[in-house]
Amino acid sequence: MRWFRFAVLYTCLGLAANVAAAADRDALEAMREGDMRKLVFSEAKAVPDTPFLDASEAEMTLADLKGKYLLVNFWATWCAPCREEMPALSELQADLGGDAFEVVTIATGRNPPAAMRRFFGEVGVDNLPLYRDPTQALARQMSVLAMPVSVILDPDGNEIARLVGDADWASDHARAIVTALTGTDG
Repeated sequence: MRWFRFAVLYTCLGLAANVAAAADRDALEAMREGDMRKLVFSEAKAVPDTPFLDASEAEMTLADLKGKYLLVNFWATWCAPCREEMPALSELQADLGGDAFEVVTIATGRNPPAAMRRFFGEVGVDNLPLYRDPTQALARQMSVLAMPVSVILDPDGNEIARLVGDADWASDHARAIVTALTGTDG
């Protein structure tokens, strides 16, 4: 009989957590204004453990970055909307990046490191990682079909939101969503 009480207790806790998550998602949905209207929240889903390369050409996975909210941006050096968006991502990282949140940029496809560094220099970005997915394996497994695509991961490494296309990530609307997610005051 004792196991039954525990089963009921854990079921109730699970249901309460799901209700709270839905309420949080509804609150976040209500914050979607401006470019953030393109941001689509979803049930948390695991991301693949497909490796990509860091600036030193060492393999890593998104799981290596768990522990904080991540805004993972898939981009390319040839992508005009990426050129427009990257400074706003840099500004968001400068203002809100830290223990609870980080902007992670992953160039996907044929993007030589020298071209990536030149791209960042041309758009005035010096605070974002030069990660790359040269075979597009991670991008394919995450259903990245266009550039740019931004995916928000929770601290457990699950995808919780996605935005296809460029956005002003330095806008007040984007900042409000990030601060609501992280529970920080920005």
